Amino acid sequence: MILLNDKLEKTIEISACVVTALLLIKFVPKNKFREAQVAFMFKQLVTSLFGLLVVEKNLISYPTRLFFKKTIKSSFTFEYFVYPALCTLFNLYYPEKRNSVIKLLYIFFNSSIITFFEAFAVKYTTLIKYKKWTWYWSFITMSLSYYISHIYYRYFFKNQVN
Repeated sequence: MILLNDKLEKTIEISACVVTALLLIKFVPKNKFREAQVAFMFKQLVTSLFGLLVVEKNLISYPTRLFFKKTIKSSFTFEYFVYPALCTLFNLYYPEKRNSVIKLLYIFFNSSIITFFEAFAVKYTTLIKYKKWTWYWSFITMSLSYYISHIYYRYFFKNQVN
């Protein structure tokens, strides 16, 4: 197993923040800003609670963290920014009028991308370490949280969802 050095890991974390911010700027239409905020904040609530739970239960650890190292044990970058931002885009572009297979594939595709990058980080960095966890638990929990997030989003904007 090849581990990257701390400087490169910090670069990865900063790059993830920058790329995520650019994705939000590029793909959140001005007329959907309110919807984006609701999706973002709801996902922050879900990921912060679940993220702290898995860290406190010693299922996952984040040995190298760039932000708030002394205040929280979970990854601020992932739990409070990257994942909520990706979920925001997930909700804004959800294929609401498509059939169930397309919707399921949409959830599968989005969860797979994040799981892939997480598995890479587990194998090659110290950004995340699985203790009593595996990639498929990440995939399942991300898929479920995407789905729950969309149910909330659809409920909150029930008269406005296209």
